[in-house]
Amino acid sequence: MNSPPETPSSAATDAALLTAHINGDAHAFSEIVKRHRDRMWAVALRTLGDPDEAADAVQDAFVSAYRKAASFRGEAAVTTWLHRIVVNACLDRMRRKSVRPVADDELIEATERDNPLPDQTVEREVSMEVSAALKLLPPDQRAALVLVDMMGYSVEDAAHVLDVPSGTVKSRCARGRAKLAPILSHLRNRSELSNVSSAKGAELRDG
Repeated sequence: MNSPPETPSSAATDAALLTAHINGDAHAFSEIVKRHRDRMWAVALRTLGDPDEAADAVQDAFVSAYRKAASFRGEAAVTTWLHRIVVNACLDRMRRKSVRPVADDELIEATERDNPLPDQTVEREVSMEVSAALKLLPPDQRAALVLVDMMGYSVEDAAHVLDVPSGTVKSRCARGRAKLAPILSHLRNRSELSNVSSAKGAELRDG
């Protein structure tokens, strides 16, 4: 008589959880979702600029990951694989239709409601300007800048997520920054810009 698959503990690696899910464990994928949903949500929200669209994209991505788990080949980390699926879900949504405009206050509240920051008035003002400016970029450039400049990923890690060469990520970031420079030039010497762009993103990235 075969014994049921052993449920991995919360200390199990992502790869072990994914393997357990493939082998029929009913709870393993839920643990993966629990670990990574906040990071996936942050990427989707920054990329789409719309809480509703971001939530739908994350849901679509996790459903896709659940169904395609057996296709994971272990060539990259599970978190990189998940990021790639989420970013693709976001890009698909941007390419299929125009994301509805969202009030800046709604976006900032959704991004920061669980992570209050000091001097929130200044932080919110900068975040609103950066978020509005990002919406002016083409999807591919926006995704690259979100990962590198806002979430704090290296160019190499972003390239793995986007499944493109590092040079392509550098080029997209350079073009995106060039378009944003005249729009955000008045923020160039304000330290708050770097705080919004990278500090929280690095925290989300490193978990």
